[in-house]
Amino acid sequence: MKNHNDDITTGFNDLTQVEMSIIAAQKMVGSATMSMDEEILADAARAVEDARALLQSAMENQTGLDGDFLQKSQNTLSQCEHQLQEARH
Repeated sequence: MKNHNDDITTGFNDLTQVEMSIIAAQKMVGSATMSMDEEILADAARAVEDARALLQSAMENQTGLDGDFLQKSQNTLSQCEHQLQEARH
């Protein structure tokens, strides 16, 4: 029996998923930079990468009304990446 994940409905649209993944990434980056633990920093970097992938997908499917949200999301992820880079150096 095959598992059909495409049939699962989460109740969240793409933009909500992007927003939630960015919020989670921000929290992980904050925790990682406070602890300075390499494993936690790596997990935070993966969370940012995952959020960036969701954002990229949303950007490819955006409507004219999504532009401000997507730009703000890009800026937030860039800040997270910068924070991680600063913590590692």
